[in-house]
Amino acid sequence: MAADTDTAAPALAETRELKMTVFALREELERSRSDTAGAVRRGVSGANAEIAQLKATISALRDELQEWPIRRDEAARLAQTANLDEIKQHKAAIAALRDTLEAAKSEQDAAVRQAVITAQDEIAQLRATAASLREALERANFSTQSEIAAARAQDHAELTQLQATVRALREQLPAAPGKRAK
Repeated sequence: MAADTDTAAPALAETRELKMTVFALREELERSRSDTAGAVRRGVSGANAEIAQLKATISALRDELQEWPIRRDEAARLAQTANLDEIKQHKAAIAALRDTLEAAKSEQDAAVRQAVITAQDEIAQLRATAASLREALERANFSTQSEIAAARAQDHAELTQLQATVRALREQLPAAPGKRAK
């Protein structure tokens, strides 16, 4: 039995050693499984967190996408309202400018009409003055010609009288020849 004990001791030691190795490998396997399970849990947890984050992002994007037509329509409405307001302002400015232009044109037309009336009045006055001056000139010419004619008639009458006197004197002269000798 001693031989059995000598062969059994190394076999027991080897069995013990193998059991310890198995135990150590089992612990290593358990640790490895635990680490793997932890890593898987952390990976799954991280993936779950990322999935949750992506779901939240998708949900936010979906909400934003659903709100986008509303925002777009609101922005279009606001832009259209702003455009309509700007158009109204431009129309009001155009109307004011048109009124100002029409008032200026009306004032200018009135000023032109007044200038034409004033010019026509002045022309009529100048024509009347020219006519009265022409009349006065004609009267003066007529008066002058009348005076000249009267002066000529008087001169002619005087000349005729003088000629008659000269003839009468000539006729008297031959009748008094002696008077001439003295």
